Amino acid sequence: MADQHIQSSRNMKKFIIAFMSLTLGLILAPPAWAFCGFYVAKADASLYNRASQVIIARDGKRTVLTMSNDYQGELKDFALVVPVPTLIKEEQVKIGDSKIIERVDAFSSPRLVQYFDENPCEENRRVYEDSMRNRAVPAPSAAIAQRSDRSLGVTVEAKFSVGEYDILVLGAKESDGLETWLRQNGYKVPQGAASLLQPYIKQKLKFFVAKVNLKEFDKTGFQSLRPLMIAYESPRFMLPIRLGMMNSKGEQDLLVYLLSPRGQVELTNYRSVKIPSDAEIPEYVEKDFKNFYTSMFGKSYERESKKVGFLEYAWDMSSCDPCSAEPLTPEELKKAGVFWAGDGSKRVFISRIHVRYTREKFPEDLQFQETANREFFQGRYVIRHPYRGETKCSAGETYGNNVRKRQEKEAQTLAHLTGWDINKIRGKINFLRVESVPWWRKLW
Repeated sequence: MADQHIQSSRNMKKFIIAFMSLTLGLILAPPAWAFCGFYVAKADASLYNRASQVIIARDGKRTVLTMSNDYQGELKDFALVVPVPTLIKEEQVKIGDSKIIERVDAFSSPRLVQYFDENPCEENRRVYEDSMRNRAVPAPSAAIAQRSDRSLGVTVEAKFSVGEYDILVLGAKESDGLETWLRQNGYKVPQGAASLLQPYIKQKLKFFVAKVNLKEFDKTGFQSLRPLMIAYESPRFMLPIRLGMMNSKGEQDLLVYLLSPRGQVELTNYRSVKIPSDAEIPEYVEKDFKNFYTSMFGKSYERESKKVGFLEYAWDMSSCDPCSAEPLTPEELKKAGVFWAGDGSKRVFISRIHVRYTREKFPEDLQFQETANREFFQGRYVIRHPYRGETKCSAGETYGNNVRKRQEKEAQTLAHLTGWDINKIRGKINFLRVESVPWWRKLW
């Protein structure tokens, strides 16, 4: 019954990743930069078929983690196993709001903006090159054993239900024993799980295990699983992604939205690079932005040898320019886990990091560090529409020639970013027709 509530394109069982955090400090945000133009499209999580989304809000040693479930398959097969640094109690877990994840995603998504050239023959015109030079641009189931199974080295340290989830917190001494225990108690664990569980057992971590209560899910009236939020304290700032690799042999996308009162967050054990940005691209991309961004991201991923985390956005959450979504209200920030929201001395800075990972290229869990860097950055792509009205003046002819050169440069930029065929790109561009101005008009 309940599996009818979720569209299933593949019978996939997925363990979702775990998250632990480090201390974040406090600093006030600088004023936002401003520039002309407006947003017309965004590259949000919907562009990717297999994308996990996580919000991590942290101040001091306290972390609030919100995990979205992109699970596709029968709900009776769903299992969520998250290594956690401390014993998690019922009061530390609650159901999150899917719409808040969507809001944070939309606010921080790479965006397409557009400008419109003015008539070059108008007296108060601004030539394209000068206007760009002067324009301010942002800086770049069923029964589960009630007792511990001592023969397997597994201890049930907590058991409770939250919403549609039945939750256990397990302690384990051996990974083989934990894998066996999970199988014996109805969890469909992928083969080879023990080798990935062992490092966390050695670190003496607990295991937060969630399973769907089908009867409770039917009562919710929701069409998909809701996010889980966990609050805990730990000095660790890491993201164990290895468990998430058990169910997939291919590439997986992970979007991490890190909310801090201090500044940007970056990876320490893999390179952090900024996604290519501030590129001017042909007009027609406005109607094909999804294909553009996925191709551009894929090409950048290949160029960086598949071993980096891409910074797609870094900004103070009280402003945006241009806005692909309005800034979150204090109440929405609280729903996103920002427990310091409302404290006038603390701001909220977001770092959006996009990782595409595989077992081969990411042999270690992700480790982060916070910084005091409050430089603004966004993945931003620009379309400049030429003026296509009558231009019977000397400046108009010069403008037309310059625009055609600009359009050719835009074609080359698009080919470089995406790897698309340059000739096919040129064939889609509506090159500006240049009108020749009689010699006598040039005297006026």
